[in-house]
Amino acid sequence: MTAQPTPSNPVINAPQESYARLFLRFLRFGLLAWGGPVAQIALIRQELVEEEQWISRERFNRVLGVYQILPGPEASELCIYFGMLSRGRLGGLMAGLGFVLPGFFLMLLLSWFYVRYGIASPVFSAAFLGMQAAVGALIIRAVHRIGSHVLLNRRLWGIAIGAAVAHVAGIHFLLILAVAGVVYLLAEEGHSGWASVLLGAGFVASLVLLYMQLSAAREAIAVADAVGRGAPSVLSLFTLGLRSGLLTFGGAYTAIPYLRNEAVVVSGWMTDSQFLDGLALAGILPAPLVIFGTFVGYLGGGFPGAIALTMGIYLPAFAITLLGHELLEGVVENKALHSFLDGVTAGVVGLIAVTALVLLRDAITGWLSLLIFAGSLFLLFRWNSKASVPVIVLGAALVGLLAYFLS
Repeated sequence: MTAQPTPSNPVINAPQESYARLFLRFLRFGLLAWGGPVAQIALIRQELVEEEQWISRERFNRVLGVYQILPGPEASELCIYFGMLSRGRLGGLMAGLGFVLPGFFLMLLLSWFYVRYGIASPVFSAAFLGMQAAVGALIIRAVHRIGSHVLLNRRLWGIAIGAAVAHVAGIHFLLILAVAGVVYLLAEEGHSGWASVLLGAGFVASLVLLYMQLSAAREAIAVADAVGRGAPSVLSLFTLGLRSGLLTFGGAYTAIPYLRNEAVVVSGWMTDSQFLDGLALAGILPAPLVIFGTFVGYLGGGFPGAIALTMGIYLPAFAITLLGHELLEGVVENKALHSFLDGVTAGVVGLIAVTALVLLRDAITGWLSLLIFAGSLFLLFRWNSKASVPVIVLGAALVGLLAYFLS
């Protein structure tokens, strides 16, 4: 029996589908999920809200608002939510798995191919040169898109700049975001003086740490080389994925700085070039970009590592949606929490900006990659379509191949 619309129950027609049908429905969504979260959410909304009217438009907008301020890929969380409406928690689990599995298996296959055959051949190198440049453009566009919706006043701009400086200085990711949220919360509550003191103290501390790091850079490199770096355990990869999943505020791009820092800078089982390759592969798949974590896990621990890190990344999204959605509806109305999360998101923009610049250093290696980057960035700003991301990334690969064969 389907629920009838009432003022307290906006569910209109959430059918009780079989678990198999529910899984297959969302598996199809997963196979068609090209073009990033905006296109994925539009696909879900068109079929389940506009056409089949599982819930009202107003309900959908409110649910989407909840998941946009929570960690985890919101398109995946929406699928879990709709599955839960149809058949409870098990239905939510089936719907979420159906949406996630196509991208996971494709990324797993590409990760195996990447490690098994590599890109040492000139043909692969040419294709990935173009793809890496296009991914660099995607990240820059993401920074602009997120920033334009987040940095709405001077305070938020100041928090983003301070977070960027703190990140370069080596201050812990979680501490940066916590301070960012508290600073903006204080400012919005009328305690601008205390907010300025906290922000200023953090900024000065970051500059001091940055100076100390620069002056001791050679010694740090020598110590790191002497100690050496080993492969991570499956448990450590799962824990890394779990921490990353809890920090994906505003989409997968917020997990990029954290995963890169752990995999490239701290543990060193990947290079920046390999990290970009993983982002490039994720950019051409019908899946949330956070699926690039599968690639990171595979390079760290093979098939078990890929599974462990991917499970860790998605666990918060599944757990929050299946266990706490009804309690979280009231969170959206909490103005104080909104201010805190606004500050956190501004801090995230600063972290992403720094990471984007670091990745661009490896993505743009010559005049050809610079031209591909510029052309991709131009198209991303001018072409708003769900097909733009895969077409631009694949097109960039073709440009790299053409340049190789014509040279």
